[in-house]
Amino acid sequence: MLPAPSLDFKHVSLCLFCPLLGVLPASAPVFPFPPSPTDCVEAHRVCSADLRCEALYRGLERCADQAEVSLLGEQAAAECLERQDALLNKHPALLACKCQRGFRKEEQCLRVYWRVRLLPGEDELEMSPYDDTMMDTRMASLVAASSYMQLDGENQCLKAAQDCGLYEKCGSLRSEYVLACTKRAPGTNRCNQHKCHRALRRFLERVPEEYSLGVLFCPCTNTLCGERRRKTIVPSCSYQEMEGLQPNCLHQQSFCRRDDLCRSRLADFLNNCQPSSVTVSGCLKDSAGLCLRAYAGLIGTIMTPNYISNGSADVSLWCNCEGSGNQWQDCLRLQRMFTHNSCLRECTRLHLSMIFNTTHNNKITNKL
Repeated sequence: MLPAPSLDFKHVSLCLFCPLLGVLPASAPVFPFPPSPTDCVEAHRVCSADLRCEALYRGLERCADQAEVSLLGEQAAAECLERQDALLNKHPALLACKCQRGFRKEEQCLRVYWRVRLLPGEDELEMSPYDDTMMDTRMASLVAASSYMQLDGENQCLKAAQDCGLYEKCGSLRSEYVLACTKRAPGTNRCNQHKCHRALRRFLERVPEEYSLGVLFCPCTNTLCGERRRKTIVPSCSYQEMEGLQPNCLHQQSFCRRDDLCRSRLADFLNNCQPSSVTVSGCLKDSAGLCLRAYAGLIGTIMTPNYISNGSADVSLWCNCEGSGNQWQDCLRLQRMFTHNSCLRECTRLHLSMIFNTTHNNKITNKL
């Protein structure tokens, strides 16, 4: 009698899905909903329970703090990379973790995310620290549907502001940031930009996107509408300097990288608004919703963008490339991600009037 064959559980588990291979399309994943990445706060909590893991993490924290002050020397950089490799082997979840936009512990999460990543130069901007695997696609579908709507000459930005005012949370948070961005700081002739930025972020993070993105991307056919759209984020406080002199864009980016939140929002934008000539949306990730959300995420940081005039939908940062020296091309690349970005242009071109004519009216009716 032949002995019973031994079971190779690895191959058994694989074969459980063999019948599906003839049913699913070749490109379909076996698991249609992959598990979302571990939250960085949770990953660090698990790591901190292990003395060796926590020691490696603290070492990388010191490396990151030193790197913010000056470039690491060759030996110090090598030691930091050794710690990173050791941490990857000890607790890989820390190097695979992600964060959620607007969540209560977002900044704590982002601190963990960046402390364990020692990526030189621009490599860090090729990845977003945010988890989009569970992103609500409703906004993207609304934006896509709205591109088929015809404008009737009505001031859509005024309509968006009125709809916002009728929705209590939108109206109150909008009033909050307008006050914060127009009130003069004691003893000065200018606003408190830090408070202005914080109030803008609160508005964009806590108000439903149908309203918040509606006032940002409302379509216009005349300069009066365009002026309201351009002044939505109170540019005189949110990004312009009182002297009217624009800073160098690379200097702006350098300051941004020293702040975990700004650094994250910039990386998210550069990752999700990468242009492509082969996708329908013009975006490498082929998602207008992701790009619009990432663009809006920059508002309320030192990299706040805005429309360049009342008669155009073109956007730009409040900076230039004067004095860039041998980094001129790097500066132009950063500038052109806003001024000549086919992905961003297509996303902002899409009319959001569908939102105003359907979603807003339905919600307002329910409120009344």
